[in-house]
Amino acid sequence: MKKFADTPFLPTEVEIEAISDNEAKISAYPFESGFAITLAHPLRRLLLSSSVGYAPIAIKIEGASHEFDSLRGMLEDIAIFIINLKNIKFKINGDEEQVVVEYSFDGPKEIKGSDLGNADVEVVSPEAHLATINSDCNLTFSVIIQRGIGYMPSEDIRDIVGTEYIPLDAFFTPVKKVVYNIEKMLVEDNPNFEKAVFTVQTNGQITPITAFKEAVSVMYSQMSVFNKVFDLSEVTVNDAGEEPVELKDLIVKIDDLNLSARSFNSLDRAGLKFLGELVLMSEVEVKNIKNLGKKSFDEISEKLESLGFPIDSTLPENVASALRRKLEQLKA
Repeated sequence: MKKFADTPFLPTEVEIEAISDNEAKISAYPFESGFAITLAHPLRRLLLSSSVGYAPIAIKIEGASHEFDSLRGMLEDIAIFIINLKNIKFKINGDEEQVVVEYSFDGPKEIKGSDLGNADVEVVSPEAHLATINSDCNLTFSVIIQRGIGYMPSEDIRDIVGTEYIPLDAFFTPVKKVVYNIEKMLVEDNPNFEKAVFTVQTNGQITPITAFKEAVSVMYSQMSVFNKVFDLSEVTVNDAGEEPVELKDLIVKIDDLNLSARSFNSLDRAGLKFLGELVLMSEVEVKNIKNLGKKSFDEISEKLESLGFPIDSTLPENVASALRRKLEQLKA
């Protein structure tokens, strides 16, 4: 006998298949008809638009004043040199959001991406060609590498860098391709259920799994804006036997968490005063705190884990709503 449903069927399974270091397949199922594409389409857009990567944003070349110049002893014009540079994929080593790297090469030499790696940056496209110089050439240049998302045209970068630098169009997105397929599947004799299958390929700056996880986190954080108006506590599902969350445990001051000075100062400059503010943030939001490096992020993540609030964990909505109200009162 067919039953009447009063809520949509919730998918329960996720499968991850690593195709290569830079490509993976992620599947989620089973969805009711129409729900898989409702989820898949915005996730694809977020993967392509909000994944964090690295890009050269400006270059200074000794002996060249603009992008249409040429350099004695180098086969490529400066314009071609810049195109080649933008095709090389860097990754900053350490906590900095921006680094300036300096290079000097004597010819004859073919310069590749593998020649540009150093203590400050890793090059994940070592075989990419940059330039060919002869024995008469000394090629000396410095490049500004920036962490970011999306795309920024050179016109917007011109005022950010010094006048001695040539600004570059910056393509930060590390995701090269995202494809999703919606497959039919059988659930309890019903053939109308669906599976969403994503294939994600990156350029090596981040893994496909990391990119997918960050996209999901961004989706959650974007949707959380509605919690300011709507009380969604009625739709919260609590597992049986789950420990109740005490509000007093979440309004502990951050300066009582015994964090390192560097981590504390980053949070303090961001205006974060209480543990609950961190717990309400997604992993992506925490990572995007200005001047918060990887070591500080790892320290904060371990601290939250030890306190029973792992990063990216979700509070019951009634607790989250009460916490937001309390924090607004405390910070008023």
